[in-house]
Amino acid sequence: MKNAACRVEIAGMVQGVGFRPYVCNLARRHGLTGWVYNHAGGVTLQAEGAETALELFLTELPRQLPPLAQIDQLTVQPCRPAGDTEFAIRSSGGGQPTALIVPDAAVCPDCLAEMRDPSDRRYRYPFINCTNCGPRYTIITGIPYDRQNTTMQAFAMCPDCRREYEDPVNRRFHAQPNACPVCGPQCRLLDRQGRQLAVKTDALEQAREWIGRGGILTVKGMGGYHLACDARNPAAVAELRRRKFREDKPFAVMSGSREAVAAVCRLTAQEETLLTATARPIVLLAKGAGYDLAPAVAPDNPDLGVMLPYTPLHWLLLAPEDLWVMTSGNVSDEPIAFGDDDALARLATIADGFLVHDREIYSRADDSVVRIFDEKPYFLRRSRGYAPAPLPLMMNMPAVLALGGELKNTFCLTRGRQAFLSTHNGDLENLPTYEAWRGAMEHYCRLLVIRPEAVAYDPHPRYLTRGYLEGLELPKVAVQHHHAHIAAVLAENGLPGPVIGVAYDGTGYGADGHLWGGEILIADQRDYRRAAHFRYLPLPGGEKAIREPWRLAAWFLQQEYGDDWIDGTWDTARKVRRDADNWRLLLQAAATGLNTPLTSGAGRLFDLTAALLGIRQQVHYEGQAAVELERAAGRRPGQVRPYSLRTDPQKPWELDFWPLLQSLALDCHQKKPVAELAADFHTTLAAATAEVVDRLALETGIREVALGGGVFQNITFLGQVTGRLAAKGFTVYIPRQAPANDGGLALGQAAVAAARLRDGRDG
Repeated sequence: MKNAACRVEIAGMVQGVGFRPYVCNLARRHGLTGWVYNHAGGVTLQAEGAETALELFLTELPRQLPPLAQIDQLTVQPCRPAGDTEFAIRSSGGGQPTALIVPDAAVCPDCLAEMRDPSDRRYRYPFINCTNCGPRYTIITGIPYDRQNTTMQAFAMCPDCRREYEDPVNRRFHAQPNACPVCGPQCRLLDRQGRQLAVKTDALEQAREWIGRGGILTVKGMGGYHLACDARNPAAVAELRRRKFREDKPFAVMSGSREAVAAVCRLTAQEETLLTATARPIVLLAKGAGYDLAPAVAPDNPDLGVMLPYTPLHWLLLAPEDLWVMTSGNVSDEPIAFGDDDALARLATIADGFLVHDREIYSRADDSVVRIFDEKPYFLRRSRGYAPAPLPLMMNMPAVLALGGELKNTFCLTRGRQAFLSTHNGDLENLPTYEAWRGAMEHYCRLLVIRPEAVAYDPHPRYLTRGYLEGLELPKVAVQHHHAHIAAVLAENGLPGPVIGVAYDGTGYGADGHLWGGEILIADQRDYRRAAHFRYLPLPGGEKAIREPWRLAAWFLQQEYGDDWIDGTWDTARKVRRDADNWRLLLQAAATGLNTPLTSGAGRLFDLTAALLGIRQQVHYEGQAAVELERAAGRRPGQVRPYSLRTDPQKPWELDFWPLLQSLALDCHQKKPVAELAADFHTTLAAATAEVVDRLALETGIREVALGGGVFQNITFLGQVTGRLAAKGFTVYIPRQAPANDGGLALGQAAVAAARLRDGRDG
């Protein structure tokens, strides 16, 4: 039988995931000899044997991968047989590192089975893991990914763990976090002064009892600390809200089983697949008929954010029937705590106790948040479990660092056909978050060995990212906020453009110095033209109007009804009569433009309408008024109310919803059902959007549409817009790999900067 040999180069997520043992065992099954080894760029192997066996080996190689492995590139070259007598795993090689860092993964079924087996040496051990699961990104301190470059370097393996680690056929071969109760990390239960109360199994049992008594506990997870309490205990949940200064924003919940989730929420097949995936995100689910959690968990909200346990520690804490609030360990607007001393310092006024362990977290990673739209995942936050896995791109990119936006910040690094979007950093409106963002960005650059050739940024003059930008000696590319939203969709879909880009959000700095946010663009990955926008509205009192939507509603009512509005039955009028003595001065200042910037933001129109309809006059978290307006509308179809479109060949068209507001105000005053009015608002905006797109398509011949911006987190509105556009024959693209909100902004910034660099322009 004729022998043959080949050399195979593999790039992708192929290190730290059991890939070499997989290759070795597969080769031995086919009677092949040769070798496989890791190096800085991925994995190289050489195999030789019978020609038919070699062909079968190469066919099966990419088809039966370990759970966490991913092949992005595989090249095969014939070579001369070397005469090896066995197939061996060689030690790692050197070179310039370009291999990928694997995201953290939920504990696998094999490890869970061992942890629950009284005869297993890791019975009830909360840090059990193997090459198919466990921490990765959050414990890595440097490259290559070896134990000495993780926070597990502090734990010397016992002889039993060492044997597993060095055995190529063992599931724990080169599993860097490998450990057991003899040699690995341990849990401790502390009081809020940091005094030790219990250790190991006793710590877990007492922690469960603490929650059962209505206590609030801080739990150290994989990428940071959570604040936990019994989600069925109204007093505990209300107290957690009070201590955390979180008035209305829903809490996420962790469930002890899939069955417990199904008992309180409606669960589709796609949602169950997402809920049980190795990334273990928080999944937004519709509450079901059996919902019995405390009212303050997700107040007046039809949805609940739920996740299943993703560490062995969580599985040991929660019984199958349990549902615990499991919210980020921080005070509102601060980054999640991940260092032990920092957690004790910042969370002692919130938690009654601390369940900690001595495996250090090197990089924080907040939970990802995903929902299902049109039977596919739709990201609201892409973080733990997904980052730093790259987003595949259709074209090569130069090395670009994109700084992202101010809210829901992520940053992005590009290399070749890969974009590395960071974990969620939060809002860069305070110094702790800004410093955490800087540290994470520098860590990414080191891990991925990327030296940026340029930096892309949002030109908003007040963003904190501008301070960091000034210290960089790199070409700088300013990318308009809404162009970045559309470019992100183009980048992940491999579209050069042009497209008709619909970018709807609350606030983004516009090229004319005003605040944009209701924008329809003609855009490609390099440039854009503002084709249409919402009519500008004033923000009485500046940023206060974003937190207090009654200001916008009061201004509208004053314009429409004069001073008579204050005696009307609108909820805004009642609020002003009760609480706002200075409303006349506020509106007088607005009339002169004093501290009253102009905005075309779609989000602000949602805010104004929510206040006008009496749904929300003052917000306690970003987007609350819009969220509650969508909730009021439900999924019921509305009627198209009046609006106007002013076209001018010399300047952008203007979508004017003043007639819509007039109609809503009159019906609201006459006590028409708020749900009906809210539904009509959504339907009218969707119809107007589709009309503008259709008319622009007639002018330009463009039939592809990209949707981006935080307003498209509104599933009711998203469904209506995509439905209307599809009915008109448009091909509609929405973000799937990155969030539609500002969490995906950096991807678009990087795409624009790369396109301009390719064209030899500096932006």
